[in-house]
Amino acid sequence: MYSTSMLHGFFFFNAAASSSSITPSSSTTTITSKKKSLVFLGSPQVSATVLDALFNASAAPSSSFEVTAIVTQPPSRRDRGRKVMPSPVAQYALDRGFPSDLIFTPERAGEETFLSNLRTLQPELCITAAYGNILPAKFLNIPPLGTVNIHPSLLPLYRGAAPVQRALQDGVKETGVSLAFTVRALDAGPVIARERVEVDDQIKAPDLLALLFSEGSKLLICKLPSIFDGSAKVNAEPQDDSKVTLAPKISPEESWLSFDEEALILHNKVGQEPELKF
Repeated sequence: MYSTSMLHGFFFFNAAASSSSITPSSSTTTITSKKKSLVFLGSPQVSATVLDALFNASAAPSSSFEVTAIVTQPPSRRDRGRKVMPSPVAQYALDRGFPSDLIFTPERAGEETFLSNLRTLQPELCITAAYGNILPAKFLNIPPLGTVNIHPSLLPLYRGAAPVQRALQDGVKETGVSLAFTVRALDAGPVIARERVEVDDQIKAPDLLALLFSEGSKLLICKLPSIFDGSAKVNAEPQDDSKVTLAPKISPEESWLSFDEEALILHNKVGQEPELKF
């Protein structure tokens, strides 16, 4: 069912399964399990935390789902050697022994070949965590249970590309992570659950981001049963548009430190890194 010709146009990875590998019940040739099919979308290292939680939960004897495919950003040049490398999520999946031909790396999530292959997999649910690509309506219409995103803010606060950096820039004392259904409008879908997190004065963006995705992973695993039985969609809370704040991409000019600014503003800028796309 999943021949290499069928997956033409995507980057394939070659890696041997490690001793700690997973063995998904969906093989590269057929799916025989009656478990619910879940497709995960994510790219940076923080996303691997979520994937790890899903792998571990799906391996439990009582699990009702399995991760049948992974979607991530294409390989890119990284690190000092500028070698072409798979995304951190793809590398993590390979290290866990996930089938390389079920790791998709489309340039855009709206590519017809990719969407055709996704439909063939018949996922019941998609989970996104810092995937980094806009999901078109043609994608969102595929999983019958919808697509759920882990967003590192207390929605409707800090919708956009840089929620963690903007929260630190504003000097907030509390932030959090939200599980929300994905709709076409940016970060505007109904919220399934939120987890609040106090912000330490000395924490930097990378550490806060990692903390929020760690908490988001736990929240996701806790809420998956209600997502699968449909009650999460029924009980999801529409966002109050009157309370929306935006977290646009941080411009290079904003990253400069000016000693004409107040000390607190300078402090809140320190430790920010280029934002991920949520």
